[in-house]
Amino acid sequence: MKHFSEKIIAWYDQNKRDLPWRNTKDAYLIWLSEIILQQTRVDQGMDYYLKFAKEFPTVKHLAKADNEKVMKLWQGLGYYSRARNLHTTAKIISEKYHGKFPDEYSDILSLKGVGNYTAAAIASFAFNKPYAVVDGNVYRVLARVFGIESPIDSTQGKKEFETLATELLDRKKPASHNQAIMELGALQCKPVNPDCSICALNTMCFAYSKKRINELPVKAKKTKVRNRYFNYIVLLHKGTVAINKRSEKDIWTNLYDFPLIETLVELAETDFLNSEEWKGFIKKNKYTIKSISTPYKHILSHQNIYARFWEIDCDKPFNKIIPKTAIVVKEKDIHKYAVPRLIENYLKKHMK
Repeated sequence: MKHFSEKIIAWYDQNKRDLPWRNTKDAYLIWLSEIILQQTRVDQGMDYYLKFAKEFPTVKHLAKADNEKVMKLWQGLGYYSRARNLHTTAKIISEKYHGKFPDEYSDILSLKGVGNYTAAAIASFAFNKPYAVVDGNVYRVLARVFGIESPIDSTQGKKEFETLATELLDRKKPASHNQAIMELGALQCKPVNPDCSICALNTMCFAYSKKRINELPVKAKKTKVRNRYFNYIVLLHKGTVAINKRSEKDIWTNLYDFPLIETLVELAETDFLNSEEWKGFIKKNKYTIKSISTPYKHILSHQNIYARFWEIDCDKPFNKIIPKTAIVVKEKDIHKYAVPRLIENYLKKHMK
């Protein structure tokens, strides 16, 4: 077990990337990086980390920030519940812990948006406490090196991996050990076509010796993906446009898009204009169809969104037909609001 830790730490010392959150013991900045890097590649998350760290240098700065500003800074990064949890947790730390990030694992784990992995990462990286991290990279390294066939998405599998990760942990160097095993998974033990011939662990790797690299780790469940068909109604009148603030019951909570008619299937233009949904929305208001976009496909983890944008010039103000969650803004100001990537892509083409 000690041999494993020594090997990965030695490899890490020679191969680690120079990342800004690795050059600090500030728990706030480490937490910030960990939340941003959930479901996000380092190269994509780097700019967001630097923007947030500059805009909100301490947890108190983040706690005092306007929610709209936080969401706007997060725009384009996806998984927006992370931003909402980030802001909520900053307020909790500012109030309950007087702006000082908690240093006990149990207190860190109790924070909104923080799970076992993130709590272990913060506890070890910021406070050098002996808690083993287990993320996707760690699952992959352990499954291959030790030949573990238990599914990583099963309760039994998760317990097995967590137990092994804890046994392997160098309790005197938990931060270095955790960083090393994650970095090995990210740079060396890649999901597809890793170069095992130069891996520091190849002499002890089960999957390498048995030629089973592509079989491990095992995942039992297949994610069910559903298709959704969005018809965005871009209502225009004398330089104004209606935008809608999304509710908490669906994707993109608290972000802005346009008034929406969702259909069960993709409808042809004439079928849509003859649908009860459209007639019920527009009522007797006079309008001109300015343009109809080609379909946009937007892929989420569990959903495929097929969106079409209908630009509608209205003869009169449209205040009475928009949802209660919608507001009317000047077209030139629409870029001030936080929107999902799908809407951002549309705006870049049509409302520069």
